[in-house]
Amino acid sequence: MPYPETMIYGMRAELANLGIEEAKTTEAVDEAVKNTDGTLMVVVNSVCGCAAGGVRPGIAMALANSPNVPDRSITVFAGADIDATETAREYFTGHMPSSPSIGFLKNGELVQLFERRDLEGRPPQMIAQALVEAFNAHCAKTEAANN
Repeated sequence: MPYPETMIYGMRAELANLGIEEAKTTEAVDEAVKNTDGTLMVVVNSVCGCAAGGVRPGIAMALANSPNVPDRSITVFAGADIDATETAREYFTGHMPSSPSIGFLKNGELVQLFERRDLEGRPPQMIAQALVEAFNAHCAKTEAANN
């Protein structure tokens, strides 16, 4: 049974307020993966303390402090958007389900994944720095593309 929306509304809003699109259905996840030119960041949000204390604040810091950001970002909520979360995880090939997690896809292919073990127990500043490094590796525009 999914979490009640009243319980998770604020947790959803933290990412939505950053401009991260909520993908609540399988179709929304597939559409984002298939129709994003460039890098897609997929955030599997969670009710756990590491999501609240580190991951969501870390994402906010990284997005606010990096010149390079993903071309598009979506989020699914583990325990609420059941089918959408399962679909998002299908793109994280070779990895066990993990909440929270943050994946980066290019042309529908996973290029980097932060699993719970990479996030849990880390302060937001450390998560933000790791995300900025991922943004620089996967989201930087080349000079040729800027001309």
